[in-house]
Amino acid sequence: MNKNYYAVLMAGGVGSRFWPISTSEYPKQFHDMLGTGETLIQKTFKRLNKFVPTENILILTNERYNELVLQQLPMVKQEQVVLEPAMRNTAPCILYAALKIKKMNPDGVMIVAPSDHWIEDEDAFARDVTICFEKCIKEEVLCTLGIQPTFPNTGFGYIEFEKGGDTELKKVHQFREKPDYETAKEFLDQGNFLWNAGIFMWSVNTIVNAFKKYQSEQYRLFESGLSCYNTNEERGFIYENYPKAENISIDYAILEPAESIFVLPATFDWNDLGTWGSLYDKLDKDESNNAVVNGRVIAEDAQGNMIRSPKGKIVVVDSLNDYIIVDKKDVLLIYPKSKEQHIKQVLNKVKDTFGDEYA
Repeated sequence: MNKNYYAVLMAGGVGSRFWPISTSEYPKQFHDMLGTGETLIQKTFKRLNKFVPTENILILTNERYNELVLQQLPMVKQEQVVLEPAMRNTAPCILYAALKIKKMNPDGVMIVAPSDHWIEDEDAFARDVTICFEKCIKEEVLCTLGIQPTFPNTGFGYIEFEKGGDTELKKVHQFREKPDYETAKEFLDQGNFLWNAGIFMWSVNTIVNAFKKYQSEQYRLFESGLSCYNTNEERGFIYENYPKAENISIDYAILEPAESIFVLPATFDWNDLGTWGSLYDKLDKDESNNAVVNGRVIAEDAQGNMIRSPKGKIVVVDSLNDYIIVDKKDVLLIYPKSKEQHIKQVLNKVKDTFGDEYA
């Protein structure tokens, strides 16, 4: 296994659209959302560990999830868990991790990958990432994986690449924001648009230089603590300085202004598992097209439902179609799939009415 390969596994999100299973104290990446016996973070770690050495995988998360990470990934040492003392979006934490890796190994190349994606063909994923790694080793470029759109999705950002050329990797023309439906249809008709999966590859030198060029203030803030990184002094420096970092995504900070970005159209099936509906799409269905996790279900005249309950619990559903039904301890959610984007607002209402302990 290549000792220059590194991974940064992003595991700090709350996943509020998966409420009530996902909460701020125990978010979705630490749950077995698919009913496979493995949590999402465990599946992602195992996927990356196929081609990245165990000791070269960093887990980037909020400090409140430190114990959850160590419990679920016992092969990981404490120094591999990179803790954010404050929520500052993706750019600061990626720069922080890149500087740590660069200090360990200036020849390192790294993948930044979310902890909550569903990828079926993991061998194809490894091949695609390795192709990008090889490009990043040879040239000072940033690489990303793009997903072939299957329908005009308005919930994803898009990557527009330059037409022509016979290489697998395509030069990125620009990143596009989440479109409305008509614009998304135009993107698909043009044929040179991919979904932005938020999976990035680059050498540590290239990404650090990009921050130096496009985010000089951010670079100076984190670079000033370089002597502390990977030592006992690191935590104190980060605790004091991390909250000073600008709250900005890697897309806005680096990818939009950068010039040498390439995208590889992914050869694997992918789902971002961002909502109950996306989970429903990937689960096996019963004869009535209901997707069931953990529970034992009797469905009468009930079709197209996403049903999750405690393991072994009997759930009887009659005359209910296309609903999300989630039973978790003190909370029972029965909600139309068509309105799943409103679950965040429902969560806020629950917090306001009953308190934060249910959120």
